[in-house]
Amino acid sequence: MTRIASAGSAATAIAFGPARVGFGLFLPQFRDTFSISTSTAGMISSLGFAGFLIGLFCSYKLIALAGPRVPVVCGMVFATIGLAMVAVAPDPIVLAVGVALASASAGFSWTPFNNAAQRVLYDRDRPEALAAISSGTAIGVLLSGVLALVVAVSGFGWRVVWTIFAVGAGGAALANLVALFDTVEPAGKAPPRKWHDLVTWSAIPLYLVALSFGLTNGIYVTFAADRVAEQGGLAGLPSEASGAIVFCAYGALGLFGLLTARIKSVIGLAWLLRGLSVCAALSIALIAWAPTSLDGVIVSAGLQGVFVMMISAVLSLWSERLFPDLPSLSFTAALFITGLGNILGPIAAGRASSAFGAEPMFWGTAALAFVTALILRPRCIREKAMTVA
Repeated sequence: MTRIASAGSAATAIAFGPARVGFGLFLPQFRDTFSISTSTAGMISSLGFAGFLIGLFCSYKLIALAGPRVPVVCGMVFATIGLAMVAVAPDPIVLAVGVALASASAGFSWTPFNNAAQRVLYDRDRPEALAAISSGTAIGVLLSGVLALVVAVSGFGWRVVWTIFAVGAGGAALANLVALFDTVEPAGKAPPRKWHDLVTWSAIPLYLVALSFGLTNGIYVTFAADRVAEQGGLAGLPSEASGAIVFCAYGALGLFGLLTARIKSVIGLAWLLRGLSVCAALSIALIAWAPTSLDGVIVSAGLQGVFVMMISAVLSLWSERLFPDLPSLSFTAALFITGLGNILGPIAAGRASSAFGAEPMFWGTAALAFVTALILRPRCIREKAMTVA
């Protein structure tokens, strides 16, 4: 279990750390360097999430043809190239292409581990291994935030940090090439009817959670740090440090994602989902209400980190339980819906922010998360799919 979990954690640390949240983390610096408007920032972020969707479908095809190792390594190679392009970007176009390539790594590199876990781990070991893999995100975000904080207080340019990100992605590619040596057999192509098998009443809450997650978190990771910086930053800290504080807290408290399987076993899936949706709503509301309060921002980012890491683990665990015969396909479907939310959310939020201001936009996003909590009734949540004829 340790080998798979460690390799998966390294991949998700890169793919869902700097490759996914790096643009939002360094958006204030990108604004200064490239004169990016809020609307343009939303478009670039959504382009990155579109790269994630493309990677997701390529990953599914590659698993069928060559097993889990190939898409994971491909994802890390894309991350290396994309992060390096951002590091040397001379203009917004190269920046956007680099962000898209780096974000594609998240689509390539996550779902294969459901398939790998199914192949080499006992059933009792899978929940903890998948939770550990998902929580690699927290480590990646935390380290990204720490490096951004170093930039803010030391005077190093942001390009140096992105070069470090690219080197780390290259190391993760080599690590997974070695660690996943026994997962190279093709998974085989799923018959067309398999996609139809994912359309069940019991899976609707899974897809609803995935969509809400994609919309709300896509907006948060794109605009939260920028919201704090635009309001003057946090008292007593350089304005450039605001984003670093947001993502350090996001990643550090996100490590509670390691407890997802245990908490679910105590309170049940339905109440875990409702509680996490409330956490998301409070997190976003705090950014709307108190963007210059150090305590408020830390609590906001911490709640968002807990929400993201636990929901990520839940999507992995839940899809595997609902469709045990289709672990990669079901997780791909859930992440595809999340990716749609990631694309639509920043575009809509960027336009809403330009038209009405950032504060109303964040309040509206918080309301969406809260409504999700209200909709998720315990009697509607199932962990085993109902059979569809």
